[in-house]
Amino acid sequence: MKKFIVFSALLVLTVVFSIKDVLAGPPLVNLEGVGGIAFNPLAYLADSSGDNSHLTAGGVDVIGKPRFGAWYVNLDHVNVDWTTFGVADTLFKRLEVSYGYETVNQEGSSAKHKNNIGSKLLLLPENSFDTKYIPAVSVGTIYKHTSNVGSGVDASGEDFYAVATKLIPQLPRPVLISGGVLSTNSKTTGVFGYDKDRKITGFANVDVVLPANFIVGFEYKQSPRYADWKDANYWDAHLAWTPTKELSLVLAYVDAGSTKSSRVGLGNGIVLSTQYAF
Repeated sequence: MKKFIVFSALLVLTVVFSIKDVLAGPPLVNLEGVGGIAFNPLAYLADSSGDNSHLTAGGVDVIGKPRFGAWYVNLDHVNVDWTTFGVADTLFKRLEVSYGYETVNQEGSSAKHKNNIGSKLLLLPENSFDTKYIPAVSVGTIYKHTSNVGSGVDASGEDFYAVATKLIPQLPRPVLISGGVLSTNSKTTGVFGYDKDRKITGFANVDVVLPANFIVGFEYKQSPRYADWKDANYWDAHLAWTPTKELSLVLAYVDAGSTKSSRVGLGNGIVLSTQYAF
């Protein structure tokens, strides 16, 4: 609870000292450091606007300006405090590289520390070939390593994914839709280690851009089910506020599955995030 209070205070202070006139927006730096929303990646790269070049050579955008994200997840049903920090950047407007660090503290257990190293390649930019209907399409991978996973469980694993994302501005309010497939051997995203087998799962997002610089959305992540370990599916409903071109603030409610089911669930709780894009 102390962490929750401190984190909330930091969010308020960040707003007070950062108000400007231009707005930020997705992708965020997600829980694993990848350009996305909370659980899921988007096809958009961390610096996909084309306006944030940090280094150019011969008219080529070599390195974009980075994005940073911090998340706090409070799952009081299982007494878990889950804190993450991540950074993502884009090379040549085609390749996103990212790093995410997670620490998971559960009452009565040793803290788990998880490192995520990601890369995402943009195969097809949004609205390619002078169209208005082609989504952005990307493929990516995340290498993960987790400490204190216990004996008999792999401490390292890797995810592979493909994702398509499209902003539809023709509706009464702009709507962002995204979906993809994931090949994973992670147990509870890797917090409890990694399985010998791999499973294919799906994920999806929908977000609506509202007046007054708000974005409301829903996210779904199908979880893998191995022979001896079956994770619950996850979903969250989130509200983001983008007061400046650099800053985004997120409040979400997450459901990580029933703690009484036959599948491994972490219950539900409140999620807070602050995001900064240079």
